[in-house]
Amino acid sequence: MYKKQGKNQPQRTRRQERFLRFSGILPLTFCLVGSGVAVSQTVPIASVALRIVVNSNQDGNIQPDEQLTLREAIELVNGTLTVAQLSSAEKALIQPLTEGGSRIEFSLPANATTILLQSQLPDLASPGLVIDGGTQPGYDATGSATAEIAIPIPVVAIAPAPDKEIFRGLTVVADGVTIRGLSLYGFNASAIKQQLGNILIYDGVPKPVTLTTPPGNIVISHRLPPPNTTQQQPPNSAFPFYNRDIPPKNVVIENNWLGLTTEEKMPETTSAFGVYVFNSQGTTIRRNRIYYHDGSAIITSVRGENTLVQENIIVGNGIAGMPDALRIEGVVNKSRITSNLICANDGAGVYLFKPQGDVQIRDNRITYNGRRLRRAAVYLMGSEHQVTGNEISYQTGPGVVVSAFPQTERNIIQNNSFAALEGLSIDLNAQRNLDVSDFQRGDGPNPKRNSGNRRLDTGNAAINAPEFTTREFLPSGNSVTLAGKADPGSEVTIYRLGDYQQGKQAIYETGYGALSQPLASAPVDEKGRFSVTVANVKIGDIVSAIATDPKYGTSEPAIAAFIGPRTNTPSLPPASRQNPIPQCTSRPVPPPPPTPPTPTPPPTLIPPTPLRIRAPRNVHFALDKSFISPASAIVLDRVAQVLRQYPEIVIEIQGHTDPRASNDYNIALGRRRALSVRNYLLRQGVAPERMTIRTLGETQRVSEGSSRVDYARDRRAEIIYKDVRGIDIIIEGQEQDLQLEPPRRR
Repeated sequence: MYKKQGKNQPQRTRRQERFLRFSGILPLTFCLVGSGVAVSQTVPIASVALRIVVNSNQDGNIQPDEQLTLREAIELVNGTLTVAQLSSAEKALIQPLTEGGSRIEFSLPANATTILLQSQLPDLASPGLVIDGGTQPGYDATGSATAEIAIPIPVVAIAPAPDKEIFRGLTVVADGVTIRGLSLYGFNASAIKQQLGNILIYDGVPKPVTLTTPPGNIVISHRLPPPNTTQQQPPNSAFPFYNRDIPPKNVVIENNWLGLTTEEKMPETTSAFGVYVFNSQGTTIRRNRIYYHDGSAIITSVRGENTLVQENIIVGNGIAGMPDALRIEGVVNKSRITSNLICANDGAGVYLFKPQGDVQIRDNRITYNGRRLRRAAVYLMGSEHQVTGNEISYQTGPGVVVSAFPQTERNIIQNNSFAALEGLSIDLNAQRNLDVSDFQRGDGPNPKRNSGNRRLDTGNAAINAPEFTTREFLPSGNSVTLAGKADPGSEVTIYRLGDYQQGKQAIYETGYGALSQPLASAPVDEKGRFSVTVANVKIGDIVSAIATDPKYGTSEPAIAAFIGPRTNTPSLPPASRQNPIPQCTSRPVPPPPPTPPTPTPPPTLIPPTPLRIRAPRNVHFALDKSFISPASAIVLDRVAQVLRQYPEIVIEIQGHTDPRASNDYNIALGRRRALSVRNYLLRQGVAPERMTIRTLGETQRVSEGSSRVDYARDRRAEIIYKDVRGIDIIIEGQEQDLQLEPPRRR
């Protein structure tokens, strides 16, 4: 037993003294400073850094026993539980640390590594705390389930117990907290799901959500946020939380799987959001897999300055609400989104909504997004953003849209590679087009600027697209000299066009294609003229150009020009190259042993034979319903089996209704039906990048009749199969799940 120190006893260090007081061996006092008054208190507080090993996956009441739980560990580092309150076995799992913040580590039984929570965990309020799932035996820091970005497979998972609704997984309210090597999923609530659903169903666009506090797997916020987020004022506001609205700084979220089980499955209960940066400065979110959230994978809200989102794999988010993979709003100065794989999310890959400050979007692969809502891959509001070096492809919408609201300019969009878009590579919105779809999807090519007022009503101050002097340029050898006009003082960049999805014929007809490869740049003189020699081109190539002015930003693309004479019979690529098999990630493959190169003859392209499969093409719904019936589930199980067997097949799910009710109501009902089918197939393991949804409402009835059977046939979701190799597929219809409404009483 420790005794009072005397002059002949060794002196304890300050850290040892604090640990003894925290352990209950010595009395503990501290000063609570508020309004300039120091008040002596005798309450427990974590005054020494601790290393705590969690050895139990249980959750519930805190009590001295043989098991140290995650809840107890958090309360220990927060100071709301003392070491003296624990059993001897639990005390053996705790050590004081001589430097840095506290650490929570894991040594769970091998068959009990999922922590099922009974209620929300305490906030992480200890500065410098590290929660490290990588300490669990069996964790392989060098392993990865994905080849594209190496992210270790977690062993420790945290989720709500099956009968519990829990709002948040881990809530960070202190500086310097690190969360590493965990799987978190299932954090949501019925009220949240309903609110997120209402945004989609009734409005069609994201709107501010009225929530009690931010939901999600990981939430970063100041302590004691308002009970309703609509009450939250911008930072530095004098009301109502100005003196407590202190953002946590330098939080790190790394090497976690969010929204995804450790078996790579979509959980039965999906989470609301992945990482919710409600109020923070300098947050780093890197090397996480973030999948299958009802809303966005990452969202910033009130404040998120210097947020770094780096090397994450972000797939299949926005499945039941706010659809965009990354939604960035609030104060976000100097934030960076770099080197991420953003794939198969339901809306935009990156959506900047009225941000205060500048964001860099650089070197990301943004592909197969907009599967549910056809939106731009990147949507910009605000000024001074940079979109550079990204690969943007297979988007059911344009590449980058620059909004006109609020006044938006000096956005630089350069050196990106675009492919297979439904729209322009760069689209500057104009205020004259006020439809929701115009803001989300772009409004198409702008006319040439004819007034100084256009500077105010069009994105990037209506900088003009370049114009070539002719649409046909003859090469000299393997180079060509291109000339044209653009805004004086800007710089023109020439791009090669390439679009395997739409084919070159579309470029001939519309004048626009995807900016696939930057070739050369040249300044524009004071008279608005440019001339540039481009190497490594050949007859048959098609080129376009963009202009960038440091005062105004980057323009839309020029109408395409052709190298050599234009022809009406363009040479299309082989069918096998028109559309690759949609795939977000692949398994790591060990490198093969080196072998000496041997010349091989070019492969002979053999036309594929038609694919003959038996697969259902529709399922049916009850009157005014969108849930999957047991009979329809049997049908969809057959669909899932076919899709697993043939990875070359992609599908579009079209939602239909009978003609009763209004057109707007039926459009929304058709969308819900298509979404229900898609979400069922997701849970059967069908990858989100292989499915697109569309609602047609009452516009495509099966028949014109008005009997109960006619209406039951109308209430359906059609599954349109397409082989990406261009092979015809023979499909069958079915009515085994037809759901008749009850006959009317006479």
